[in-house]
Amino acid sequence: MRTFLRILGGLAVLGVIALLAFIFVPVQLSKPAQQLAADWQPEPGQGEYVMHASDCVACHTAEGGEPLAGGRAIASPMGTIWSTNITPDPETGIGDWSYDEFRAAMVDGIAKGGTHLYPAMPYENYRLMKEEDIRALYDYLMAEVAPVKNEVQDTRLSFPFNLRFGIRAWNWLALTHDAGFNPVGTSGLQDRGQYLVEGPGHCAACHSPRTPFMAQDGVTAADDAFLTGGVIDGWNAPALRGEGSAPQQWSVGELAAYLATGRNIHSAANGEMGLVVEHSLQYLTDEDNLAMAAFLKGMDGATVEVPESFAANGTGAIEVPGADAAGEATATLLTEASPDMPLGARLYSDSCIGCHFATGKGAPEIFPELQGNHLVTGSETGPLISVILDGAEVPSTAKRPMTLRMQGYRDRLSDEEVAELATWLRQAWGNDGGPVSAAEVAAVRNASANH
Repeated sequence: MRTFLRILGGLAVLGVIALLAFIFVPVQLSKPAQQLAADWQPEPGQGEYVMHASDCVACHTAEGGEPLAGGRAIASPMGTIWSTNITPDPETGIGDWSYDEFRAAMVDGIAKGGTHLYPAMPYENYRLMKEEDIRALYDYLMAEVAPVKNEVQDTRLSFPFNLRFGIRAWNWLALTHDAGFNPVGTSGLQDRGQYLVEGPGHCAACHSPRTPFMAQDGVTAADDAFLTGGVIDGWNAPALRGEGSAPQQWSVGELAAYLATGRNIHSAANGEMGLVVEHSLQYLTDEDNLAMAAFLKGMDGATVEVPESFAANGTGAIEVPGADAAGEATATLLTEASPDMPLGARLYSDSCIGCHFATGKGAPEIFPELQGNHLVTGSETGPLISVILDGAEVPSTAKRPMTLRMQGYRDRLSDEEVAELATWLRQAWGNDGGPVSAAEVAAVRNASANH
């Protein structure tokens, strides 16, 4: 689920005085970047496709609830945000919204009646969508989605965050890009990928850093900080450009396979990215996933070689990869099984080596690599601790219908042992992560136990 809760911290930076000072900042309503003909109609299936590309289901569907009927509780440091019902029910949903009102919510974060939406709604990115896609989404929600009567609980944040007029100030600072899409013009395929990444896919909401006001520092490909890495809900969203990033290390086919299935010969999606694959990316066409991969690969000028298909990419006979130069010392340590082996290595040999192997390379599309894995080495240690304690799951997708599940070791390992194992993983095979403390493990253990 892509929630962008850290944006709300920007309101804290503004403070009460700044909020009051900006009461009179005018409401921003962006004009359409393109005018559609009066008789314009979307292509069959276009609206549903845009809904999937925009990942609407993830936030607007409560666990066990009806699709798009809202009511999902989204926890934040300022209180709980409840996602809205976007089915066409006229009383509890958006059934009585006009297109202009719907468009204002998508592009400017202003709901029917002039209420400012909290920026958990990614209108900072959706404002880059093409007018035809916004209109197709509106037509789909109104005409093809069944209305669901579901009275969603009101969002009631604590003072001053309950003063929604203060969001005008945030919008004034954050919405620095005009509505509409501006392609780089590298190639038709890459321009399509750019559009999906910048607009409906809203990748920058997680993978770009934040300004002091918690707006996205890099919303489009024209921004230097675009997709240079961020943190979302305690998870590292790794950089998607620059040396060491996945787009620079993986082929276009490997990138596309990861987007469509949540797995490739290097890695497996989990956390927020696993949800994106499950609810959004698996429903895109092969061409669109290749387009996104081609854009990401070529964003900094790398040579882009686009395969005809990625369906069979990395799915040959499963082989145990050999250790490379960076991981040779670790592989030797594990295979020699010396009595002097450190505790972290012994714990790995006892619980992990059967799947991830002495090389840390894992098995293609089944067990992800631990060497150079951003979840393992990232600045946020909570995700790694969480996976060790409670396991992880790669979702079932159309191309890879088998769900992959890693068991957790909550009942088997103490806080001290988890800390030793996590620290060792962050420094094995040439990894360069810092140590993990037992106190950090205890905090994650207690938080997840109460979740």
